[in-house]
Amino acid sequence: MKDDFDAIFFDNDGILVDTEPLFLQATQEILATVDVLISAEIYREISMGQGKSVFDLASARGVSDAEILRLRGLRGERYSELIDAGVRVLGGVSTTLARLHGEWPMAIVTSSDRGHFDRIHRQTDLVRFFDFVLAEGDYRHHKPHPDPYLTAAARTGLSPARCLVIEDTERGVRSATAAGMACIAIPNELSGAGDFEPALAILDSMQDLPAFLRLV
Repeated sequence: MKDDFDAIFFDNDGILVDTEPLFLQATQEILATVDVLISAEIYREISMGQGKSVFDLASARGVSDAEILRLRGLRGERYSELIDAGVRVLGGVSTTLARLHGEWPMAIVTSSDRGHFDRIHRQTDLVRFFDFVLAEGDYRHHKPHPDPYLTAAARTGLSPARCLVIEDTERGVRSATAAGMACIAIPNELSGAGDFEPALAILDSMQDLPAFLRLV
């Protein structure tokens, strides 16, 4: 298995750190101020599955573009507050990254705002394991479009077919496979109802990854 891939690309939120519930909480709180109530199921379907914005629900109720822009800013501020209150590194992540480090080039490919990403990882010791990070603004189109992962492959100079992706959401798996990459899905409680059929494999946790790659 080690010889099957020349690089591994990791999603961030929900794969390395348990930040998806924080982002959902911030989104719920801000949209509730304009009487748009977002359940975890709605968020999972629209955001994690389709890769669309739940703020479209506010637009559909007549909230102006200017107001939505303001609400997005407030959501970002609230998310920052929740991040600063504490971020949990997911189980098995640190030991798995330490085991994989040096075996392949590795990168983080995330849809996160760069400011939020940096704020998250000021609390972790994870970025040292990676050769580079791609965040919002480093590519033109978001997941499930293949552009984030194609940009990562171009950065490494490798064929997409030689790259492996680790994702937790349906939209992430769709992005990776549309880029022509193999993808391992590691769903969590929030993303677990997605369609992961295109994935190469579905694992229970990051700590299962070294064994799957035959490194143990």
